[in-house]
Amino acid sequence: MQQRIAQWLDQFGIEFTDIMSLVLVLVLIALISVVIHFILHRVVLAAIQRRGQQSQRVWQQALTQYKLFQRAALLLQGVIINLQALLWLHSGSQTQAVIVTAAQVWIMAYALLTLFSLLDTLLAVLRESPAANQLPLRGIFQSVKLIAAILIGIMIVSLLMGKSPLLLLSGLGAMTAVLMLVFKDPILGLVAGIQLSANDMLKIGDWLEMPKYGADGAVTDIGLTTVKVRNWDNTVTTIPTYALISDSFKNWRSMSESGGRRIKRSINIDTTSVHFLSEQEEQRLNRNPLLQHYLNHKTEELDQYNQQAQVDLSSPLNGRRLTNLGTLRAYLEAYLRAHPHIHQHMTLMVRQLAPTPEGVPLEIYAFTNTTVWAQYESIQSDIFDHLFAVIGEFDLRICQTPTGHDMRSMLTEVRPAADVS
Repeated sequence: MQQRIAQWLDQFGIEFTDIMSLVLVLVLIALISVVIHFILHRVVLAAIQRRGQQSQRVWQQALTQYKLFQRAALLLQGVIINLQALLWLHSGSQTQAVIVTAAQVWIMAYALLTLFSLLDTLLAVLRESPAANQLPLRGIFQSVKLIAAILIGIMIVSLLMGKSPLLLLSGLGAMTAVLMLVFKDPILGLVAGIQLSANDMLKIGDWLEMPKYGADGAVTDIGLTTVKVRNWDNTVTTIPTYALISDSFKNWRSMSESGGRRIKRSINIDTTSVHFLSEQEEQRLNRNPLLQHYLNHKTEELDQYNQQAQVDLSSPLNGRRLTNLGTLRAYLEAYLRAHPHIHQHMTLMVRQLAPTPEGVPLEIYAFTNTTVWAQYESIQSDIFDHLFAVIGEFDLRICQTPTGHDMRSMLTEVRPAADVS
């Protein structure tokens, strides 16, 4: 090219020099690069950008959002500058070496950035797939980015030093211990991500509970080194990815998928209020439709047993009898069986736990037919509201610490007695 420029200048009687031809070639290279840059960025990419922003398709929006075409265009410009330098400048000249080296560094850098944009685009598209959400794709893609960045960095350094990349790689072999220390978290995170995916232990959207790290909420991101959890108070907890393998955590996904959420709550019954049912109490409670079958069947069973055993029922110590606490358990179980928001195909029972100094714990163990938090709490509260309201019908009392109202009632009873004396 420089010889052609010299011939062209001779036709116009202009004295040709090497510096002049070099300047003209450099100007020509710059001019062509500017024209190509204008065509690519002002015309082609502008049209693609407008179309991507107007499109409703996720992949088209992702292509423009992560600047894949912009970086690919800059990569192409570097390739064009490199070709021009090789074709138009003297082979072996210092100017050609500088421009080619700069162009090659440019090409490798934007090839790396183009790869980053491509991976980000693929991640955005794959997140729309339910099957892909079960894989720690972000951690895998970050690992690919890290490996690619290291390789490109080695190639750029070897290019600037004029040495073979294999020489640098052999030197890095002696620094394995240092590299393992520096990249400990990414390596552990990569292994943990593979284990989480292979064992289906965690995916985005799962409800994760990990008290050690103060995490209790939905998983929003699974990265190479960290997992982000948005807690129910809208704070965000960041957990090292490898900690999910080394430590234990609770995943509530199975509960959400089962369609039922457990109610496991107890109230303490005052043991001094537990007694056998009298005939009047049996007749009164028998008016409740939920208790009719239980009372009739249980009374018949007890009468038959007592007759066969020929026990003397004049003493409460003899025979078998109905108790108000047992009747309450039967009522609550029948109430839960008839409740429209209790899952009837899961475990359902009302059980008595071991007595404590605070009374006899009576526990309700059942599952709601919804896993929505607000609805679950409303159903649970309605059940216990009803329990607190009806427990007096069974002549039972709830054991609780004396309140200020209890103290005032005692003083009111004591004062009149003192005045009479």
